[in-house]
Amino acid sequence: MSKRPKWLDNAVFYEIYPQSFKDTDGDGIGNINGITEKLPYIKELGCNAIWINPCFDSPFGDAGYDVADYYKVAPRYGTNDDIVRMFKEAHKVGIHVLLDLVPGHTSWDHPWFKESMKAEKNEYTDRYIWTDSIWEEPKGYGSLRGISDRDGSCVVNFFSHQPALNYGFYKPDRPWQQAMDAEGPMATRKAMLDVIRFWLSKGCDGFRVDMAGSLVKNDEDSKGTIALWQDVRSFLDKEFPNAAFVSEWGEPDKSLQGGFHMDFLLHFGPSNYNDLFRCEKPYFGGEGDASEFVKKYMESYEKSERKGLICIPSGNHDMERLAYYIKGDRLKLAFAFLLSMPGAPYIYYGDEIGMRYIEGLTSKEGGYNRTGARSPMQWDDSRNAGFSTADANKLYIPIDPDAMRPTAKAQMEDADSIRAEVKKLIAVRQSHKPLQNLGDIEFISDGAKGKPLAYIRSFENEKILVVINPSNDSQEISLKYKVSDIVYRFGKEPEIKGDSIKVNGGSALFAAIC
Repeated sequence: MSKRPKWLDNAVFYEIYPQSFKDTDGDGIGNINGITEKLPYIKELGCNAIWINPCFDSPFGDAGYDVADYYKVAPRYGTNDDIVRMFKEAHKVGIHVLLDLVPGHTSWDHPWFKESMKAEKNEYTDRYIWTDSIWEEPKGYGSLRGISDRDGSCVVNFFSHQPALNYGFYKPDRPWQQAMDAEGPMATRKAMLDVIRFWLSKGCDGFRVDMAGSLVKNDEDSKGTIALWQDVRSFLDKEFPNAAFVSEWGEPDKSLQGGFHMDFLLHFGPSNYNDLFRCEKPYFGGEGDASEFVKKYMESYEKSERKGLICIPSGNHDMERLAYYIKGDRLKLAFAFLLSMPGAPYIYYGDEIGMRYIEGLTSKEGGYNRTGARSPMQWDDSRNAGFSTADANKLYIPIDPDAMRPTAKAQMEDADSIRAEVKKLIAVRQSHKPLQNLGDIEFISDGAKGKPLAYIRSFENEKILVVINPSNDSQEISLKYKVSDIVYRFGKEPEIKGDSIKVNGGSALFAAIC
């Protein structure tokens, strides 16, 4: 594994969707100064790192994941000076900052793409992936066609307005498919290294990398993409050894081999993440089954040499809110799990207060069904829940209309709130190294239907047993260790015998064992 910044060992991240977090200038859209203003809130919760979704200049066809200028903060969020000030203020209170890097594609408004569309050859002709003829569509990929005088179809990622940058093909099988070491792909790689260097030099602490496993095409086993990121890793180790790199890949054995420090456990693909939080009967809703998740998790854990660097988020801007399927105190049990697993946990803004997924909203900036998970942060009971002083019809996305919507202010004043429990769990995690990011894990109950999740976290000579039972019924598990101390408990007190422990329904327990 690559060199790891020491601060990642106990990092607890807070994900910020900048346009919905805090508006300080009254235009209805959140901004960088709003993030700076709320750093004390994040610090008080216990998070010591933040991940900010894309904040670069963009036409916002995909909420900023369609970049028009990698070197410029979008004017609606502020200026480059504002974000540099935010970096400095975050560092003053012990918070590290990751920006969101989107290396796989740009907006079709990006100057690189405008130059690439020209019929005459120039330095950007091969910055994107084009077929040789307008009549040939790239098989297996979406494409843009008939948009310029240049002959050819251009490969796109995701939406049609996001042309794919050219990092080459691991196994070229058409004349227009360039090898990874061709001049065009190498120029693209250099351009992205320049972007990385620019922001790290400005004071950011690293990047979460969007679609990290998809850059090199015709790369079935990811060998080309791994090699590309190993090249980036060499650059970072030389120039920025303390920078953190976290991948959206979903295959930690590959991403860690490529030089990333951590990999996200994705809500799509084979992870079974949705079995826990987002399905008809999620495990933490009290009726589901976590066993397939545990099986796949441990498979990935072993493949990545038990590094403990698989990040599990409470949610993100691409899925329904955690509170959509899981209600009441069971949200606290979900956080007991999230904040006791290996790897850096990620809390999506507002999940710590149980913000709802807002149904029936008109799509905003490519959000579609995701729009309801991107509504403004609910700070207090003032105008627009304290998010903005703008008229309600000017807000980026409408505020949750429910008069009983949760707010940060109310929950900070309530010792029994979800936020209070999250704060307590973070503090417990930070007080015990086995519960932190590098602690080992061994499951002793896999959360099969009706059964608790139980696992032992260990680091050096300390071991902590975690038992979480979201079902309604009491459950008993056998122990080959002796409980020496209860370090955290939610729900009714468990019954501890010599060689077993009985936990009540709807409860969680962290116990030091020996």
